[in-house]
Amino acid sequence: LPLVESGGGLVQPGGSLRLSCAAPGFDTDYYDVAWFRQAPGKEREGVSCISRLGGKKNYEEDVKGRFTISRDNARGMAYLQMNGLKPEDTGTYYCAAGPATWHCLTEAASYNTWGQGTRVTVSS
Repeated sequence: LPLVESGGGLVQPGGSLRLSCAAPGFDTDYYDVAWFRQAPGKEREGVSCISRLGGKKNYEEDVKGRFTISRDNARGMAYLQMNGLKPEDTGTYYCAAGPATWHCLTEAASYNTWGQGTRVTVSS
């Protein structure tokens, strides 16, 4: 797979995790990048996205102020810093890349390259 996520794990409520998305051999300069998540028994939902040069960032309402998306095109990496984690943040988190737009979208249809996911569990 061209995208590889890492950084998931078990964390207590209120804790933090930093997810990483590696794109070896993938020219991320021309792609928007997004993070999605899927909780058990629920549909996949968009969490955050970042435009190809990092100038535009969007967040879903329930993660605003807690999550921060970033990218390092020189390294072919994208990140999702997650603070103040809640049990409802539990799920498998996926990194995705898609053709660059004027502003990124947190809609799955906008992305054509996906990783295998990394599991995040928030529990005491």
